[in-house]
This record gives sequence, C-alpha cells and structure tokens, in this order.
Amino acid sequence: MRALVALLLVTGAVAACGLRPASSFVPPVAPGSIRPVPALHGVRVRVTSKEFTEQLVLGKIAVLALTAAGADVADQTNVQGSVNARASLTRGDADLMWEYTGTGWITYLGQETPIPDAQRQYAAVRDLDLRRNGIVWLPPAPLNNTYAIGLKRTTAQRYGLTKISDLTKIPVARRTFCVDHETFGRDDGFLGMLRGYGLTYGADVPRAGVRRVSVGILYNAIAGGQCAMGLISTTDGRIKALDLVVLEDDRHFFPLYNVAVTMRRQLAGAHPELAKLFAPISAKLTDEVMRGLDAQVDVGGDVPVLVARDWLRAQGFVT
Repeated sequence: MRALVALLLVTGAVAACGLRPASSFVPPVAPGSIRPVPALHGVRVRVTSKEFTEQLVLGKIAVLALTAAGADVADQTNVQGSVNARASLTRGDADLMWEYTGTGWITYLGQETPIPDAQRQYAAVRDLDLRRNGIVWLPPAPLNNTYAIGLKRTTAQRYGLTKISDLTKIPVARRTFCVDHETFGRDDGFLGMLRGYGLTYGADVPRAGVRRVSVGILYNAIAGGQCAMGLISTTDGRIKALDLVVLEDDRHFFPLYNVAVTMRRQLAGAHPELAKLFAPISAKLTDEVMRGLDAQVDVGGDVPVLVARDWLRAQGFVT
C-alpha cells in the first residue's frame, strides 16, 4: 500500500510540473480472457469519461481492456460534465466513452419522451445518434443507473413516504432538497421531475429549500440532515452505506439509463473487433456489481483505476 501511495504521489508531482496528469496513471495488465487483437496493435484510442465515480471506474475499465488487447490508449478520462465529455467525442478530440441511453436520448438528442422498454430505448438512441452525429452505440449492459429521490430512513418513516408522489405529505416549508449542479436544470433531472409530478418550483417546492451541491458531498448532505431529500443515482454505493431510502418512481418519470460503449463511426468502422472485446464486459455490469465498485471508491476510499483493474482480474479478463 505504501508503494502505491508513493507511486501516486510521484505521479501527482509530475502532474504539478505539467508533464502528466495524475488521472492518467494506468497499472500494467496482461491478457486474460481478453487476448491481444492483432488489428488493434498500436492503434491509438482516446478514451474519455465524465468526472463522477461510476464514470471514472467505467472509463478505466475501457482503458485497461483496450490496453490488454494491444491498443495504444490515451487516457482522457475525468472530464467535468456530461456535455463537455460528450462534446470531446462528437468533435473528434476523443474516440470512445461509456454513455447512458437516457442521457443520450434526452440530453444530447433533445427527445422529450423516454421509451420505457430498455431494448427499444437503446435501439432508438443508437439509430438516431448514428444518423445525426456519427456516433456508434454498442449493445448496452444490464446496468441501469437512473435517478431517484433518496432520503434518510427516519424521514421516510416520519411522513410515511414510499413513492415520489408521497412528497405532498411533507409540509411545504420542509420540502428541502439537495441536488447536484448538473442535474438541477436538466429535463430528465430535478426541475423536470417536479414538472412530471405536478409540482411547481418556487411554490410547491420553495427555492430557498433547494441546495445545489457537488456529487461528492450530496449523499452525506442528505444523511447529515442538511436537506430532507436529494436527487441521487440508483447505482451509487453510498445508498447502502448511509442507509438511505429510495422512493419509488410511481409515475415512471425518470428514463432508463442503461450504460453502453459509444465511439466515433470512424473507429467502429475500422475496428469492428471492438464490439467483441466489450461484449463480455458489458454483460457482467449489473446494478449490483456497479454499486459494489462505486462503494469501493466512495466508501472505501480506493482509487478508481485500481478498482477497475481488480474487477477485470477477478472476472478473468486480465491478469
């Protein structure tokens, strides 16, 4: 462990000199069930991701899998915000990233009505994104990281809350929320949810009662009573660790967010073997698996790239 800390400190020191960002540290891996792919040998693949824990872990999984397959991988993970990470892909600054079907459909493609069937939602976003933007979506994982309203168990019991439509049981003055900056104004986020449940921001939910916070402190803010409720992600490992209650989305407002590898059409067309590389990895990414991986980082304090490596090793993908 001390050796790892020393390595990370050295990596950080190099970053301070402007030579190499700390997030680019990639531990060595050797092929397991992922075998070297001759067609990928030396091929430059620039992998990006968003900045929150799950995206960092998924991004590192992609970096390590491609490395084991023989690609020349550029680690460009940890971009702030969905729109910025996505833009790096569409404008050609990156080649590949994990993305969510609901985010693609609502946020990037501007569709107002989510499709409640996972396969149909995937097919719709796949076809439209390819036609409009030249982005290829590989088949999605079972993992569905959708949004939810989370709260302390004592709060749920005090007001008898089991579903989102129960929020009206809470006195207006006590309808306080913690929401991360990005999802606050999104159509598939907080303000959209209020509209979907017939609640008016500023009246049914007082503006003064809504705190915009970073994802890093969101869950502790809910558990610590800084707000009665919060908009959370269903695969976050802190839900179980902090004993938060997740309310049922009884109006089925939140879209499905199955995760899939997305890439530029040029890369997918030149290297169809990438679909075969990622298919067995995607198949093993379930909600339960992802909650465990996220918890190792957010609760256990582990490093995302090492969590990714250890999971790939445990599944036999790399050694």
